[in-house]
Amino acid sequence: MPAPPARWSPRRLAENPAAEVLLLEAGGSDEAEAVLDPALWPTNLGGDRDWGFQALPNPHIDGREIPMSMGKGLGGGSSINVMVWARGHRSDWDFFAAESGDPEWGYANVLDIYRRIEDWQGAPDPAFRGTGGPVWVQPAADPSPLALALLDAARDYGIPVFDHPNGRMMEGAGGAAITDMLVRDGRRHSLYRAYVRPWLDRPNLTVLTGALVRRVVFQGRRATGVEVVYDGRPMVIGAGTEVVLSLGAIQTPKVLMHSGIGDQAELERVGIPVVRNLPGVGRNLQDHVSFGCTWELSAPLPPRNSGSEATLYWKSRPGLEVPDLLFCQVEFPVPSERTAARGVPAHGWTMFAGLARPESRGRLRLQSADPAAPLAIDAGFLSDAGDATTAAACVELCRELGNAPAFRPFVRGEVMPGPVNGEDRDRYIRDAAVTYWHQSCTARMGRDDMSVVDGSLRVHGIDALRLADASIMPRVTTGNTQAPCAVIGERAAELIRAAHGL
Repeated sequence: MPAPPARWSPRRLAENPAAEVLLLEAGGSDEAEAVLDPALWPTNLGGDRDWGFQALPNPHIDGREIPMSMGKGLGGGSSINVMVWARGHRSDWDFFAAESGDPEWGYANVLDIYRRIEDWQGAPDPAFRGTGGPVWVQPAADPSPLALALLDAARDYGIPVFDHPNGRMMEGAGGAAITDMLVRDGRRHSLYRAYVRPWLDRPNLTVLTGALVRRVVFQGRRATGVEVVYDGRPMVIGAGTEVVLSLGAIQTPKVLMHSGIGDQAELERVGIPVVRNLPGVGRNLQDHVSFGCTWELSAPLPPRNSGSEATLYWKSRPGLEVPDLLFCQVEFPVPSERTAARGVPAHGWTMFAGLARPESRGRLRLQSADPAAPLAIDAGFLSDAGDATTAAACVELCRELGNAPAFRPFVRGEVMPGPVNGEDRDRYIRDAAVTYWHQSCTARMGRDDMSVVDGSLRVHGIDALRLADASIMPRVTTGNTQAPCAVIGERAAELIRAAHGL
């Protein structure tokens, strides 16, 4: 049962000794300080553990080409990300249930999954948190004074502050809290380390690294295996039961299209025989876009943990019932390539804030029938005019919070954007826009003609092929996507076990 790279866990299937599970990973091991030391996560961006995707020039941000990092190696994104555990909002999961027609995707069931998989290390909260599960989750340990200042600034502004961000806070209008992290004894505790690594001694689980999946192979419309490049040689690995693609929201639709699953006109344009016409493959690309605002510190204040220890969700306008803005306090400057030219302080901090519910949509397109050719990635940032309006409100709230009295003991002054309005503020937004690395929704779950998988994560019209990663989200969840991907993996395992009596 091949299951390419780990954004879900094959461990749940391997728990049954009757199941033979093969995990194929294009990258390599996670045994590296750059992975395991939480403070070193930025050093992986642009390196061997990063697929290094690059978006096309975007006319809505003055032609800028945004780098779009994605994890390549055991653990996928969970081995290079900022380790944030953010479950999403109640309304996200209820939307998943409505789109799929399956109430098991709803918030009530998903909350049970979260409680089951967590090993929560904070103050007990049995209504929302679980203990004894595989995923070690803890509040950021001994957080920086900057993180605590953000909570004080939020409280003074009228934003409620919570003991943790994964309970009542994400059932209503939002709030602020110290970040939940996948860090154990000062080391990254990725989803690979939580689920797969403890089971590597099981004879029915095989993990093969350096195995690049190029396409799915079929007999008729039944998936029977995958074509991979391993040790420089192409080969086909068969699957007796199912193939599960879990390559992330860029690679999963790419493999589908090279396999003949996608928009018929697009496949014919590059000369790929059509197995199944599914025009939604590669469409509906969503991501959280951020506009960092930076302050200079009055004295050096070294980052702690991952350097991002406080989080905040709030509304761009009062009439909203749910948060549409996402704020992560970062204890060092995070400029874009454009805003860096404005001057970056040697010691500073950033309000890394952006759109939690973007209306803009992007698209992925093949440039060639050759699986080695890169995709054309239209990220679509700010292509919807409403997002530009929300971005302006986001920057204004950043400035109000960052210039609040709570930060004055630590800050010399605001570096950027400063008191800008109108076109100057809009230009700053276009210059500052960067990805949160939350690419998603490119093979979405649903029941209409533009959906790619059903509520059981099976590809429409194809037998023995499921998807299990952020590509299946009908819309991007409110917040970091690591925890929702864990739920998608758990649901995939449940569905497969039920289908095959495992």
